[in-house]
Amino acid sequence: MTLQQLLVAPFADFGFMRRALMACVALGTGAAPLGVLLLLRRMSLVGDALSHAVLPGAAVGFFLAGLSYPAMGLGGLVAGVAVALLSGQVSRSTALREDATFATFYLTSLAAGVLIVSLRGSSVDLLHVLFGTILAVDSPSLVLVGGIASLTLLTLASIYRPLVTECFDPGFLWVVDGHGRRYHFLFLFLVVLNLVAGFQTLGTLMAVGIMMIPAAIARLWAHTLPGMMLLAMASAWLSGFAGLLMSFHFHLASGPAIVLTASALFILSLLIGPRGVLRRLFPRPHLAD
Repeated sequence: MTLQQLLVAPFADFGFMRRALMACVALGTGAAPLGVLLLLRRMSLVGDALSHAVLPGAAVGFFLAGLSYPAMGLGGLVAGVAVALLSGQVSRSTALREDATFATFYLTSLAAGVLIVSLRGSSVDLLHVLFGTILAVDSPSLVLVGGIASLTLLTLASIYRPLVTECFDPGFLWVVDGHGRRYHFLFLFLVVLNLVAGFQTLGTLMAVGIMMIPAAIARLWAHTLPGMMLLAMASAWLSGFAGLLMSFHFHLASGPAIVLTASALFILSLLIGPRGVLRRLFPRPHLAD
């Protein structure tokens, strides 16, 4: 098998592979920078919680309209935003921290979503909702994912400075601006929106992988926030490209193959990255004769 047959032919010969690749590029472009900010805010598990919070709304959409991605996406968006707002309100009104409330709502949402899907569909339908069908992405879904990625980048560009300030000193942002909470909820809305886009292709369980794993990879290599965001996007793109090739040539499930490819890149970065294990075990001397 030539290099052209291995790397290019699957995308040149099959339209569904090209659409899947474009969906991965759009997802990585929008979700990876958000993953970097979640990582810096020590909110990595919040992304996982919100990905499961999308499930009951998507399940209600499935219950009412079947495997209709617009209906499931709208339901997932409403459910995710509701959980984000409710968790923030509970954490401010009680002694519980936000991570505890997110964990509680995430477990409740996961159980409710699986139950609702099981009432209407089969185990195959449940697998489609949980793990996605990126190879079945159609043109309207691709437009939706691309639109969400574009909206995410434009919004991040407009509120970049307050978001960065809140990562390191939220108290200072509250004093000088007074709208720190609004930026926080807008940021969570973007996270939910990109998880809904990921749900359209990778499913609820895999969507957070394309958001958080590339961010962790970038953290091990880059030293500046713009560098981390760019490297996270590049890692997501590479994971999508390599994962789709693996799924095509070895007849694997595409969503898990993409996430496992990202995990392999993370393990490699963990070993050889500038902030990886080997660099800490064998540090370079600061002074040389």
